[in-house]
Amino acid sequence: MQENIGVIGAGSWGTTLADLLAKKGHNVTLWAYEPELVEEMTQTRSNSLFLPGISLSPELKFTNVLQEAVAGKTVLLFVVPSQVTRSVIKSALPFISGSALIVSASKGIELDTLKTVSQIYEEILPQELSANFSALSGPSFAREVAQEMPTAVAVASGRQDVAKHVQHTFTTRFFRVYTNDDVTGVELGGAIKNVIAIAAGISDGLGFGHNTRAALITRGLAEMTRLGRAMGAQTATFAGLAGIGDLVLTCTGDLSRNRSVGIKLGEGRRLAEILGEMRMVAEGVKTTESAYNLASRLKVEMPITEKVYQVLYKDKPAREAVLELMTRDLKAEDF
Repeated sequence: MQENIGVIGAGSWGTTLADLLAKKGHNVTLWAYEPELVEEMTQTRSNSLFLPGISLSPELKFTNVLQEAVAGKTVLLFVVPSQVTRSVIKSALPFISGSALIVSASKGIELDTLKTVSQIYEEILPQELSANFSALSGPSFAREVAQEMPTAVAVASGRQDVAKHVQHTFTTRFFRVYTNDDVTGVELGGAIKNVIAIAAGISDGLGFGHNTRAALITRGLAEMTRLGRAMGAQTATFAGLAGIGDLVLTCTGDLSRNRSVGIKLGEGRRLAEILGEMRMVAEGVKTTESAYNLASRLKVEMPITEKVYQVLYKDKPAREAVLELMTRDLKAEDF
């Protein structure tokens, strides 16, 4: 069934998903914050800022006017940085149809409130819209999806009918969507994996090997799982696509922005300098601070997250942070 879809956010992932949905035959409008980007995409059918070299569907429409992307749509996909999610939703709310399905593909934890993205939506949306919420996450580099490389992700919702509707709307011959009922777990997996990816990048930048990276991924999964359980998530979720799947991809893939930040930190560069060179958002930088504060509030032990926080925000030397992790008090392996 053809859907009228609004995609809010024209970064690499938003542009990729909008293009995927348009090529599947849906009626899709992509909203970009930058007027000049809308003009470029309209004229050239490409997004040179965030997805260079990819030809976009001739059926895909573009706008800089939020109302045009939101009003009358049956499905709304929000793909904006987690730290601006609140303001974008508030601006869009007056134009959202009461029956629209709300899909979030943002990954992070709000810094000021320590709320997950779904908690932000739940706070702002009226009850009937909040019930239509789902979160899309999993191991999916935008460029590989845009190149139609086989990819599998998960969509989580508190309502099975909503999850199944989104599953059928997004699934293509190369993009497979699994349903899940654990919104909190799927969201936390997508957020915390970026923090651990920075740690893995730091390890690579310091010249450490595969042993170190494997240890960081495994113990990072333990941290993610502990935080998830403390927030009511299901342990099994972290063994799935939105957990270990996304974690492995982001900690090992060359397309990972968060791992790239970590590599440069490990090589001795300053965070401000690294971020100044980046056009795209590395969500893990701010998520590190919010995850560190959230773990402190909930009294959840997250030593890797703590050390990444100290490297990013307390100028702790990266090599010293690794040494401190390795010389902590000995303990049994736990999750």
